Amino acid sequence: MKKTITLVAACGALMLAAVPAQAAPKDPVSALKAKLVPGHGVRFTDTVTWSDGTDNRGARDNKGSFQFGKKGIAAFDITMDYGSDDKERFISVGKTGYYSGGRLEGLLPEGKTWFKTGGGAIPDSWAQFLNPAEPKTLAALIKNGTTKGNSVTGSITLKELKAVSAWVSGARTGKENDGVKIAYTLTLSSAGLVSRVQTSYTLSRDGELDEVTVDSRYTGWGSKVSIKAPDPDTVTSKFR
Repeated sequence: MKKTITLVAACGALMLAAVPAQAAPKDPVSALKAKLVPGHGVRFTDTVTWSDGTDNRGARDNKGSFQFGKKGIAAFDITMDYGSDDKERFISVGKTGYYSGGRLEGLLPEGKTWFKTGGGAIPDSWAQFLNPAEPKTLAALIKNGTTKGNSVTGSITLKELKAVSAWVSGARTGKENDGVKIAYTLTLSSAGLVSRVQTSYTLSRDGELDEVTVDSRYTGWGSKVSIKAPDPDTVTSKFR
């Protein structure tokens, strides 16, 4: 009997040892803060779709990167592709912004390809308003949303975003859009970092409603990123 009990106890110990311990869920905000190292950053792509309720079309594709500094995002570089070789690019370094391409072509003095202006965020009606590289923004999205598995779903108004996001407040969006509600789904990686942001919202423009969806993917969290201002010889702050 003693041998039987010992055998059963040993088998039980083996069974317990074979069951892997479940890792505690990662805190997304803490995971993000650990990646906010100067000279490093994250890359992203956006797919933007627009609809007026009857017509659906791809509005543009965005591709870019954020570079981190001691106090968050120090710089970003974004290329917006509307198709048919119609592209715009925006670089923000500190408090200075540089625009190139698109409607600026033909408006700048000869030999100049970049227009210099005040820096800040770029969100417009065809952009990703939610910036998961901002700890305060990410914390608000998690607080407002419902977490299930590796996803967080919820909604937040543009006014609420302005209170926590330099990305949005820097865009100087008008107060008339403060009530716009943005529905979102965040997808988290096993490390607790945001790998995907899906948003949808409706804007009123010239008496018509625009339904916008944005699907953003984030890769290379913490990788080295170096964003610099354009060559000064190509920059101007005046039009022709």
